[in-house]
Amino acid sequence: MTQTLQPNETQHRRHKKISRHILATFFIVGGALHFVFPTTYIGVMPPWLPWRRELVLISGAFEMAGGLGVLPASTRRLAGLGLIALSIVVWPANLQMLLDANGAQKALWWQALLLLRLPLQLALIYWIWRETQNTDAD
Repeated sequence: MTQTLQPNETQHRRHKKISRHILATFFIVGGALHFVFPTTYIGVMPPWLPWRRELVLISGAFEMAGGLGVLPASTRRLAGLGLIALSIVVWPANLQMLLDANGAQKALWWQALLLLRLPLQLALIYWIWRETQNTDAD
């Protein structure tokens, strides 16, 4: 008779906590970089957007707030929804980076990385959802 092994709940919770901390760090550091290197972020924004510097700083603040909000269970769900919305809103900047690299005839490997980044945004959104919408395992 074979026995189906159940995952170790303690190990599962530990992995979830580590994953949430990595996610939080990703957004906190990413948001802080908006304040350290705002010109870099302004340079990748679509040219049709107004108030580009302000939007860079606002998006950086929201990234940091969302990253911090992922940590406590009481704010995790709302922070996750905010980070998902933010990830969708900044997608045009990722596309703009690809268009600019193509127009400047940058190296093909760089353009390939920028192209790969576009669908990876979906993986990021899935990771945010998975780590923030089920608050049972803290």
